[in-house]
Amino acid sequence: MKMFINGLATDASDGQTIDVINPATGAVVDTIPSATKEDVDLAVEKAKAAQKIWKDVPVYEKVEIMYKFLELVEERKEDLAQTLSAETGKPIVEARAEIGNIPIAFKAFSERAKHLYGETIPAGMEAGQDKNVLITKREPIGVIACVIPFNFPCDLFDQKVAPTLLAGNAAIVKPSTDNPLTLCKLTAMLGEAGVTPGAIEIVTGRGSKVGSWLCANKDVHAITLTGSTEVGIETAKTAADHLAHIALELGGNDAFIVLEDGDVDLAVEELIWGRMYNTGQVCCASKRFLIQKNRVEEFTEKAIARIKQLKQGMPSDESTQIGCLISEKAAIEVERQINLTVEQGGKILLGGTRDGAFITPTVIGDVPKTADVAGDMEIFGPVVPIITFDTVDEAIEIANGSKFGLCGCVFTENMKTAMKVCNALECGGTVINGASFFRSFEMPFGGYKYSGIGTEGVMSTFDEVTRTKTIVLKNII
Repeated sequence: MKMFINGLATDASDGQTIDVINPATGAVVDTIPSATKEDVDLAVEKAKAAQKIWKDVPVYEKVEIMYKFLELVEERKEDLAQTLSAETGKPIVEARAEIGNIPIAFKAFSERAKHLYGETIPAGMEAGQDKNVLITKREPIGVIACVIPFNFPCDLFDQKVAPTLLAGNAAIVKPSTDNPLTLCKLTAMLGEAGVTPGAIEIVTGRGSKVGSWLCANKDVHAITLTGSTEVGIETAKTAADHLAHIALELGGNDAFIVLEDGDVDLAVEELIWGRMYNTGQVCCASKRFLIQKNRVEEFTEKAIARIKQLKQGMPSDESTQIGCLISEKAAIEVERQINLTVEQGGKILLGGTRDGAFITPTVIGDVPKTADVAGDMEIFGPVVPIITFDTVDEAIEIANGSKFGLCGCVFTENMKTAMKVCNALECGGTVINGASFFRSFEMPFGGYKYSGIGTEGVMSTFDEVTRTKTIVLKNII
């Protein structure tokens, strides 16, 4: 696989490559260039020049190019899904669903782009402005680095690249080193569809080097990053050195609260969606299961029975419902976190074993609210730690006792109580009678506290990738 710089498939200038490994089999799927600093600087230089051309392409023509891109995606969707599954360990059924999201997102952002109207402040709206009319308009920021994680690479490509390009910016994609292949293909397809050469690029290599070089380049005017809180903080520091605009969607440790009047059967089904999807590797997955004491036995028994019905297997198998983690290294970390939770008082009721990159779906009961997982330890895998509480206020206290604040949810038949909980949770999104794993392309998505800065979505991303200019018609009246 190649990088895509200035409209051309490109190797690293020193010829160095990195193997991309199928985490389920250990086989090499392909190789990617290990970009040098010179490669990254060249990409930024070409993007800066191309952006000045791309920004002047009329919006309706940009939209036509996006629709041409979608035609290419439709033609190659199975190849894209197979590539995504192989490099990520994502079940093929889930990989197809993620590829299927591309047209939903690109069409929605395209329609929004056609309605980014300015505003007019008429004369006489304040004292001393009787003869002046003010007009506002949205303009592109310039070159934007789109730093994309491994867990939903295509969905995050949609969320970042579509609005970046449609607003007239140049986009430089930095994918995860673990699974960059699908995004390399999508980036080249945007070039094939007609995006100005250089206005859409992808550079590959280790994030600690390539990502740092990209974000530190003073001709990168904005950075949109989804990743860990630690990387987000370092990126924010880097951006501050040259006042680059920044949008961060970071970690989460979402609380899944079941009150005594909640529908346990519904909660268990939502657990399957909200914790087992993508083998638990979801930023806004429900990760702390807070169950009121008089319902915990029922919830636990039903959750274990339902999870046992799921088939874990090779991602390429059409019947597989749970695949593996992104790497054996990631699985070893989840295994460590499971063992720590047991050391801190939890009891394994299901699973808890590892085989390479595969972690068996795990349920841990009797987890004390003092355990690390009850607060700031985010487990990025198919693990259900169950914590009990006595009162609604105690559940809120436990939920808010984390440095994270991405999303949360509550199950109850009492809408007054539901609204109380949702308003009290210190997080960017809440769900009533559903798992916290909820993200439509239309909604603003982002977190509080250490879970990020800014939001993404059709409603709000254009605010992150544009800036406002005011034109004053002085003494026009």
